Amino acid sequence: MKLLSLGVLVIVVASACSSVEDTASSSTTNSSSSATTAVPAGAFDLPTGEVRDFGTPPAVPSGPLSARVADALDRSFGSILLEGITTEDELDAVRAFAESGDARLAWPITDLLRLVRPSQFRTELIEAADALTKVDSDDQDVLGDLTNRLIAWDIPAPPEYLEFKRSVYSLLLPAWEPLFADGSEVDWRHVTWGGVGIDARPFDRTDDPCNCIPAADNPEFASAAETTWLDEDDVVFGVEINGESRAYPRQIMEVREMVNDTLGGRDIAMPYCTLCGSAQVYFTDELPEGVDRPIMRTSGLLIRSNKVMYELNTQSVFDTFTGEAVTGELAAKGLVLDQASVVTTTWGQWRADHPDTTALVSALALGRDFDFRNGRDANGPIFPVGDVDPRLPVQEDVVGVITESGAPIAFHLASAHAELAAGREVIVENVQLVLDGGGVRAVDSSGTDLGSHQAFWFAWSQFYPETELWPADSSEDTS
Repeated sequence: MKLLSLGVLVIVVASACSSVEDTASSSTTNSSSSATTAVPAGAFDLPTGEVRDFGTPPAVPSGPLSARVADALDRSFGSILLEGITTEDELDAVRAFAESGDARLAWPITDLLRLVRPSQFRTELIEAADALTKVDSDDQDVLGDLTNRLIAWDIPAPPEYLEFKRSVYSLLLPAWEPLFADGSEVDWRHVTWGGVGIDARPFDRTDDPCNCIPAADNPEFASAAETTWLDEDDVVFGVEINGESRAYPRQIMEVREMVNDTLGGRDIAMPYCTLCGSAQVYFTDELPEGVDRPIMRTSGLLIRSNKVMYELNTQSVFDTFTGEAVTGELAAKGLVLDQASVVTTTWGQWRADHPDTTALVSALALGRDFDFRNGRDANGPIFPVGDVDPRLPVQEDVVGVITESGAPIAFHLASAHAELAAGREVIVENVQLVLDGGGVRAVDSSGTDLGSHQAFWFAWSQFYPETELWPADSSEDTS
């Protein structure tokens, strides 16, 4: 079967993900005397997000599909996906979806809308979706409007949905098929295409071209003195492990989005999701017996505007935010990777505090210099996320960490930075924030790193919906 070039089908170009902004420039310092207030409940007047009105959800049936609809869901849709030719069978399948009155069928319609090229078939799909949801889709962003509604309404998927999704995505790119694995807890409704192919290159092929977001394996680095290409205010992601420091410039990470490296004698993987403003570091050594070093790659897929990373050799999908294997061999072994902290700051500030730091070399940026946050993503997430926790604006920067009791907590970055810069402590449970190289990270009372990282609020709160937020609302007592 001939596979249509992904280049023809790309809907979102450049990279599958948005950048974080310089944290230091937005933080303020005041001259208050040093205090030891642990959690100043209501101490800050934070702007709040907005809960969007998605209207009244349609009634949703339960139980099996009719024979006609089940047959329609079993269609390959190969003609439209691979050749751009709409057949009568495919049109009949979409009519069956629309005439069923079953809102669950709106989910496979979102998949087809994401994957097909503009054609009369898209008109049929949109009309079917509107009939099922009882809503006229936004003409400017039909797919986003529809998917946001389905997520916010929590419309269930139809029976056999994973089989359908695996089929149509594998038609587009056969290498995706093993990622759509049975028996996992992945919410397949929320998985979508980010606009690029899968990085399936063997390990240590950093320079091999691909129609993908190309990970950097064993990347070349240089000393601070040799790193003359970075400006003082260039954003970097600083990591220190066992006394060895390294700066991962945002300019490079926006191109690579994944690095498999060794630092401080430890093997690590650093995924960076530009859409979430989140760089994280996972240890990929000291693993259970029988588990080889995971080699992380970018799949080209997204889940609620967060990159889906997978392990190259086992084809196991990982939750990018938690480090938990959620499909495949490594999920069966219950693998969860430990995290190290990542500090988002500027090159000048990181180098001043870590004069022995190294930095990745400029060649890894492939001559590109993106600024997604202030360009492509300036108006918020460009992929559907449903509704967002209204306690903060969607792209407000937070520093997230898991407490000793297992509770996730997000610290409002600008507020925390201001408190620390003024000499006051920020402590919740066993978590204490400290300034490091111009950024913020979390340690315990002994100074042991707790594996914190910065992210946009929408991303942290949707992957940790029960998260605490510091500072708390004035009505709450978190001391």
